[in-house]
Amino acid sequence: MMASVDTAALLDWIHRFRDVVTEKRDWLTELDSAIGDADHGANMARGMDAVVAKLDAGAPATADELLKTVGMTLVSSVGGASGPLYGTLFLRMGMSAGPVTELDATALAASLRAGLDGIVARGKAEAGDKTMFDAMAPAVDALDAAIAGGADLVAATEAAAQAAAAGRDATLPLVARKGRASYLGERSAGHLDPGSASTTLLLETLAQATADSSR
Repeated sequence: MMASVDTAALLDWIHRFRDVVTEKRDWLTELDSAIGDADHGANMARGMDAVVAKLDAGAPATADELLKTVGMTLVSSVGGASGPLYGTLFLRMGMSAGPVTELDATALAASLRAGLDGIVARGKAEAGDKTMFDAMAPAVDALDAAIAGGADLVAATEAAAQAAAAGRDATLPLVARKGRASYLGERSAGHLDPGSASTTLLLETLAQATADSSR
């Protein structure tokens, strides 16, 4: 059973997220073109490229500094709402993690919960607003529930990824209440929220990195 993720696994997670955001850039932009500014894919890809370049030049040795570096880089390099929201997510995760070299299941869950709280504080989003919250909140809840039920970290992060995907898919019929999409009113229904789509990629790559580091 896997009990923790170390900084190497966190670094692997960030690289995986960059790779999949780059791969899915056009899809994310397509989602955003329907209800937003048509720049989510490009913004996220550019931001994650900047993050990986920064980390490749010298990755911090502790979880808090690594996650804070990701957050600060995203804030400074991503436009629109994505930079501040994703940046806040990682900054809060880093603050929660502390100066350690590995996070056990409880600490990882606590850091993700802190990140979610940061998103709420920054974006004031609630369930059903058709935002990244709709994927992130169920994922964090599922992670907590799996750990409380005795699941190891691999199974728990997989449960979180599945909950994120379900939350993403549930945004399809919703009428947006936040951000640029809210200007469309009823016309925002019938489209997946791009923020919830990229958030699901974030949780899926965390599950992949966790599973691989346990082998």
